[in-house]
Amino acid sequence: MRTAFLGAAISAALITLTACGSANDADVAFAQRMIPHHAQAVEMADLVDGRTTNPEVVELATAVKKAQQPEIDTLTGWLEAWGEPVEAGHSGHSGDDMAGMVDTSALTGLTGADFDRAWLTAMVEHHEGALDMANQQLSAGSDDKVKQFAAGVFAAQRAEIDEMKALLERG
Repeated sequence: MRTAFLGAAISAALITLTACGSANDADVAFAQRMIPHHAQAVEMADLVDGRTTNPEVVELATAVKKAQQPEIDTLTGWLEAWGEPVEAGHSGHSGDDMAGMVDTSALTGLTGADFDRAWLTAMVEHHEGALDMANQQLSAGSDDKVKQFAAGVFAAQRAEIDEMKALLERG
């Protein structure tokens, strides 16, 4: 799957970047918000096991996990290098109001084609939130490596959204 390769390549390239440079508040906020956002995507991908036999959905969920966990590690490393907390403080951004965060409780009782439709729809919404966050970073961030990361997130998640929408159209 091209998306898995693209995600793995982006993750590998980003992990090699060091945390030098100057981060502004937008860089820090992006990292702090993207960590729980990616963590939810990994949790959503974990829901696939045992709920579908669709190999394309299984492959997509595997690609999400392989790409996003290393990115969480990269973001965490940057925050630690900047001397910033990994969790956002009282910035007014709880997980509930973060772009693309979804209620996954409806997914847990579904299986088969019903699960596939609901999961793909939720993942599209979730990934669209990441696109919004990446665009905000590209507009307001100052650290080149974080901007490069945001551009990579945008490209990878845009490709996954296109793939998910194609799967939804095929039913």
